[in-house]
This record gives sequence, structure tokens and C-alpha cells, in this order.
Amino acid sequence: MNNIVTERLIIRKFYKTDWKDLYGYLSNETVVKYEPYNVYTETEAKKEAIDRAENDFFYAVCLKEMGKLIGNLYLAKGDFDTWEIGYVFNQNYWGKGYATESAKALMNTAFSQLGARRIVAMCNPLNEHSWKLLERLGMRREGNLIKNIYFKKDINGEPLWADTYEYGILKSEWMTGN
Repeated sequence: MNNIVTERLIIRKFYKTDWKDLYGYLSNETVVKYEPYNVYTETEAKKEAIDRAENDFFYAVCLKEMGKLIGNLYLAKGDFDTWEIGYVFNQNYWGKGYATESAKALMNTAFSQLGARRIVAMCNPLNEHSWKLLERLGMRREGNLIKNIYFKKDINGEPLWADTYEYGILKSEWMTGN
């Protein structure tokens, strides 16, 4: 996929050299609180940048003016022309509309160029910023799964079960609403 350019952002493939900016937000406990991984070390961020540079599912979100990587999007094709979107952003750039702007642009591309019939997303109900973003994108909450998943364990090794909100939007809904 070619770069996607919005008013303020460039959405592109990852580069191996993105590791410092990636570390800048994946090393923040607040940022990764609801993610299926813990904070990253510099070594892990270097490896992750290499992995993402070779992976077609991750997209770097960069400020257009200075090229700084401020977050990432995830978009993967599942069954029945359904794609799943996800996002993680540097906390210093929260509340400025970058996640909405970039996710909307990627969803436009998925529907108009990649053959997506439906896009879905999952988030923890405690992650209010995330589900409010999904609703700003016009996605509908389609499910509320109770204690269906865990990413982390307590000090005794017991799973810390979490709930999941499921969101979705059809291409026909997206095209009439955006």
C-alpha cells in the first residue's frame, strides 16, 4: 500500500529506524495498559521496529511537518472480507485528533481500495478513550463480552480477566456517513 497523506499526517510502512519513536510510547505504562504486552525495553523496541517493517499489518503514523512517528495503526484482513483495525499512540499526542484522523484515512483506504466489506475493532470497556474514538468513527458497539480475555497475570500467576467491547461498521454505512 502506498503512503496515505492527510491534512496533518503521513501513514506509511514502518522503517527499522523507527525504533526510538516506537520505544518512546511503547515504554509508557499508561499507553500499553490495555495492550496484550508489557512496556518495551530499548532492545525490544529495536526488534519490534524490524518486525513491523516486515509486517503488512502495522502502519506508522507520522506528523507531516517533521516526520516524527507518533503512533501506529493495525489493519488485518480476516474472514468474509472483514478487517480489524487497532491503534496505539504516544501519550504526548493524545487529545489532538491524530488517532481519529489517521484511523479514518486508513478505513477509507480499506473500504475503497482493499475490498473491505466490514471493519471491526475490539477494546476494553475501561479504555474510554478507545471506545469513544470508535464511536467518533461511526462504528457501532455490537457486543460486550464479559471476562473473555486476559493479557496479564497477577503476582500469583492467575489470569487478570478483562471484558471486551466489540465494534463494527459496514462499507455501506461508512460510505453514507463519511
